[in-house]
Amino acid sequence: MATISLTAPLEGWVSPLDEVVDAVFAERMLGDGLAIDPTGDVLVAPCDARVLVVQPSGHAITLETPEGAQLLIHLGIDTVALDGRGFEPLVAAGATVTRGQPLIRFNLDLIVREAQAAITPVIVTNGERFVIAERADAGAVASGAPLLTLVAREAAAVGDASDGPTARRVVTVALSHGIHARPAAKIAAAAKTFTADVTLTKGERSASARSPVGLLSLIAAHRDELTIEARGVDAEAAVAAIAELLATDLDAGAPPAASSTPAAPRVVPEGAIAGVTASPGLAIGAVARWQVRDLDVPATGAGIAAEEACFESARAALVDDLAARSAGATGPARAIVQAHADMLADPALIDAAHRAIAGGVSAAQAWRDAIRPQAEALRAGGDPRLAERADDMRDLERQLIARLMGVEQEVAALPDGAILLADDLLPSQLMALDLDRVAGLAIERGGPTSHVAILAASRGLPALVALGAAVRELAEGARVVLDASEGLLHVTPSPELVTDAEARLAAVAERRAAARARAAEECRTADGTRIEVVANCGSAEDARVAAANGAEGCGLLRTELLFLDRATAPDVAEQTAAYQSVADALPGKPVIVRLLDIGGDKPAPYLPIGPEENPALGLRGIRVGLAHPDILDDQLRAILAVRPAGQCRIMVPMVVGLDELRQVRAALDRVGGGDGVALGIMVETPAAAVTAAQLAREADFLSIGTNDLSQYALAMDRGNAAVAGALDGLHPAVLRLIEQTVAGGARHARWTGVCGGLASDPLAVPILVGLGVTELSVAPAAVADIKALVRDLDMIRARDHARAALECAGAAEVRQLAREFAR
Repeated sequence: MATISLTAPLEGWVSPLDEVVDAVFAERMLGDGLAIDPTGDVLVAPCDARVLVVQPSGHAITLETPEGAQLLIHLGIDTVALDGRGFEPLVAAGATVTRGQPLIRFNLDLIVREAQAAITPVIVTNGERFVIAERADAGAVASGAPLLTLVAREAAAVGDASDGPTARRVVTVALSHGIHARPAAKIAAAAKTFTADVTLTKGERSASARSPVGLLSLIAAHRDELTIEARGVDAEAAVAAIAELLATDLDAGAPPAASSTPAAPRVVPEGAIAGVTASPGLAIGAVARWQVRDLDVPATGAGIAAEEACFESARAALVDDLAARSAGATGPARAIVQAHADMLADPALIDAAHRAIAGGVSAAQAWRDAIRPQAEALRAGGDPRLAERADDMRDLERQLIARLMGVEQEVAALPDGAILLADDLLPSQLMALDLDRVAGLAIERGGPTSHVAILAASRGLPALVALGAAVRELAEGARVVLDASEGLLHVTPSPELVTDAEARLAAVAERRAAARARAAEECRTADGTRIEVVANCGSAEDARVAAANGAEGCGLLRTELLFLDRATAPDVAEQTAAYQSVADALPGKPVIVRLLDIGGDKPAPYLPIGPEENPALGLRGIRVGLAHPDILDDQLRAILAVRPAGQCRIMVPMVVGLDELRQVRAALDRVGGGDGVALGIMVETPAAAVTAAQLAREADFLSIGTNDLSQYALAMDRGNAAVAGALDGLHPAVLRLIEQTVAGGARHARWTGVCGGLASDPLAVPILVGLGVTELSVAPAAVADIKALVRDLDMIRARDHARAALECAGAAEVRQLAREFAR
């Protein structure tokens, strides 16, 4: 397996691509890598290489290593607009260069003064062939210091479009600065959405439209003439799409950073660190730090036969261990352990390890070499949620290597009531902890949809993620206040803040005891208005917890866990058994089953959904079911088989129009269950909210998914930690969409519920009830508390409160209003 070591081509400060101000780089449209904010004035070669392209303006260079890895180094952001001022190329295309050889001399002062930014991305543009296995940590770096290590991927089979129809068009480039990095990325991304092979030609030079490097090599300037040719079933559409991009001045629509409008900065109290809420709650405790590093493994083995035997023995032992843990686990923990077991049985990983052992490396090194590039590939995809799935692969890497090395799983020794600090945390590490000793989690990295976040939420454990490097400064044993509901870790809490937090915890405990005592009672407001409080469930265990807390049914049964992290779709019998177990745990109560909600951020390996530039706006929700009617029909058959008949209701995710609802009704008729089955929709898009009256004519009920509705209404990706802290469903814009939904449903006597995160938020519940929501589907453990809160509400005051919230200027103002109302 080819390994390529790249050294820093500049002296300066290393940072992840996420911190680059241009979305083309930050979103990895050109590929993965790192960025360096330079402090010097010479760019040198990061390895031995051949120069493919030097941009005419001198601001960027593309190199190819002897192994075939292609590297783009882009000096500064929007520096193409300098038209060559400040750049002195020292080499030309076609030259062979050696590591450390000067490539471009540049005027750093000029770039800082006149360009958008001086930060310089170093990108691997052919990530389909090479993956980043190691990368330098953020911080100061010297020119020539280690920066990136690349590993070659296995060659993937590609389709052959050579026999398809052809299309051809000649266009004039309208791009102000020709084809530079940003247009190349956008053209390549567009080309990859078609099956046809698309080629661009300028004079005697040709390049695949899917290759950003090839496009840069054309040196296509403003008003140059290009020929677009395509071959394949969708050749005409592909040519039209690329021609439209070339005929549009993409640079004209790219505002400089200074004129962009970022999200309003969050005000963080003095002595606090802001993070992203993974699991809400409040905790006070002493800092307990836990840092687990990679296990050292021998590079070479003791012989192929011995290492093969060692590998298979350790793998078999881990298979048995995972099976035992899965049998004893419930809820999300069981699904996560099963996902690890499925990955451990992946023939591609096993074969890769065996090949490495046959090459002479140790079994432990072979497993690391097999699985780590796959994890890095997920991280390199640019999707934060897929990156979080890479944690599961890292976890599995560590578990098997520990077996091979004879090392016991390291478990932190924790004091009672600890606030556990970690740079990162793997699912198996969390599950191995004595969680009765843990008051809360504070994670430097991580994401809000990771398996660790799911596990923390299932245990009701307050958890913050993405806190950043500032938590490294905290002393072991320091007393802190973790307010995960507010996204804050108070690292130097005043005596008054601690006293207030203690009083809040005591009040919560008292209220919880009172709520538990009345959990089984029907839920009504203080003046008698009926509000159903049901639970969001993902398993029979969730349903049992919900029932014990007084849930009046299941308002959202997430079915996607049955479909993810496996090689084939579950059959009808398997699905029926899963749904029946939830129904049995809630006898006599309604169970609303959400149809399969995957795609985009939740891919299933066996469904052919290609990479998407913006997965949140792509093939997901009911769009997947309608694109794969066999999957949809099997799920409908499984739901209809649950007994007693009629206990299960069906809910359609990500609806935007009546046509989708009608297609699902047609599918119900197709499988013989069109009569007598309640069929409702999830309102997760602004389109569904503003046309709720039209949808309610044919939907039996409406349930609002506030998580997705908020991200689409506010244009903030809820899986992106950079903006997740500013994403709040209590924004007046979201509340007005909820108001419209309720009004639209009422016109046709349809009830409206909320099954998103706002339903479990005590500050949001009075507003939702005041807006006319009559069903709240909440976390199973929160049912009794939300019931107690609703019982204290007066509808007249709640309606007045909701109207006041609609007039607020933003989510922060709504939350302040809600706190005052709660007091």
